[in-house]
Amino acid sequence: MTSELESKRREYRYAKLSRSKLAESPFDQFSRWMDEAIDAEVQDPTAMCVATVGSDGKPSQRIVLLKRIDSNDFIFYTNTESRKAKEISENEHVSLHFAWLEIDRQIHIEGSAERISAATALKYFITRPRDSQLAAWASPQSRRISSRSMLENEFQRMQEKFSNKEIPLPSFWSGYRVSPERWEFWQGGERRLHDRFEYSPFESEKAWEINRLAP
Repeated sequence: MTSELESKRREYRYAKLSRSKLAESPFDQFSRWMDEAIDAEVQDPTAMCVATVGSDGKPSQRIVLLKRIDSNDFIFYTNTESRKAKEISENEHVSLHFAWLEIDRQIHIEGSAERISAATALKYFITRPRDSQLAAWASPQSRRISSRSMLENEFQRMQEKFSNKEIPLPSFWSGYRVSPERWEFWQGGERRLHDRFEYSPFESEKAWEINRLAP
């Protein structure tokens, strides 16, 4: 098994990335790359890994979907009793990671997260498919459950409870906005000489310093 893993490799030849090709704003660069990922039909281009660290200092990660960029903040939604939500309440510092392997690109973002308003969460919640709304009510996210059937039974109970009714926003479901503070854009390169650029804020002005990093 180990020898098979060691032999799994390929060259990255999709594109190159130079300083002259980068937008001056990381938000503009992200939008450009997101559009290109969508055009390239990358699977789940809005999927991002959210990393959090709780009060015990132990990190955890999970994949969520980016749902909106609002005033340059990244917004995702979740159960507020989940592990990620509890850890954000203990430590606002998070990181986001987009991996678009089909086009040999990664984006890493570090920032701080805060919970959005109930009104904003409701505005999005009512646009979700009905089954997704029911699932938010049925799943005690991150808690131990006895079986799959328990989850399905709870989903069915919610179907019956809200039959022919509008489904209200659960008090334990909301969204979080992540305000980016540092960015990295990574483009895979041949011979493992990848192109990697960091955007970090200037201390005294509203601008971004761009530096190439060794891969």
